[in-house]
Amino acid sequence: MSNAAPAAALVAEVLNKSYGALAVTRDVSFTVPEHGALGIIGPNGAGKTTLFNLITGTTRADSGRISLFGQDISGLDPRRRCLAGIARSFQVPQPFAGLSAYENVLIAAAYGRGLSEHAARPHAREALDLAGLTRKADTGAGTLTLLDRKRLELARALATGPRVLLLDEIAGGMTEAECGELIALIRRIREAGITIVWIEHVLHALLPVVDDILVLDFGKVIAEGKPDTILDDPQVTSVYLGPDDAETTEAEA
Repeated sequence: MSNAAPAAALVAEVLNKSYGALAVTRDVSFTVPEHGALGIIGPNGAGKTTLFNLITGTTRADSGRISLFGQDISGLDPRRRCLAGIARSFQVPQPFAGLSAYENVLIAAAYGRGLSEHAARPHAREALDLAGLTRKADTGAGTLTLLDRKRLELARALATGPRVLLLDEIAGGMTEAECGELIALIRRIREAGITIVWIEHVLHALLPVVDDILVLDFGKVIAEGKPDTILDDPQVTSVYLGPDDAETTEAEA
């Protein structure tokens, strides 16, 4: 049996992005292995969503390099990055409300894969099934519950055939029961062979899924490692709770 390390699915190398004097990402680097799952956490304004925009190409980095399975995709536009195998969900789902769930996913499959409507249909059905939305396929997207809109957001991303899926705070606004269903769904997606990179504030949703956590603060990586190690890191605690609260927590422990 081979003991070779898994191939790198996604590699970010010293990514920098500034708007005038404001540095939004500063020398951000990380590697996600194939079939792995990386969680990204940090306070509001840490640069997390900007990092996703750099990876998908909707924002261009000032410097740095992004590789997908060994291919440098830094110069590709967003659609070509999607065709290469990167998809993302958004924090606030914005489906085509006047179309059915199936029609929303069919559009994603056709445009995200560069297929005709006919050729895209089986991919749309497969994505709906994986996201647990088959029974709601004919339901108007604008009438879906929050959980089902989140499922639809995932189904649209899955329909593009991603090798790497970026999730942006998908657990926000969920009840405990809904969050449990979402965790089970994301685990199934990972089991299907898709690499996951997940930004999340709801840590108890993130922890059962990811292998490692990367922490951003003011656009800079301040910690990276296994979840237990990261959550015990005084610097990470200070970023989330503030220095005074962090010291109180340590004193009580």
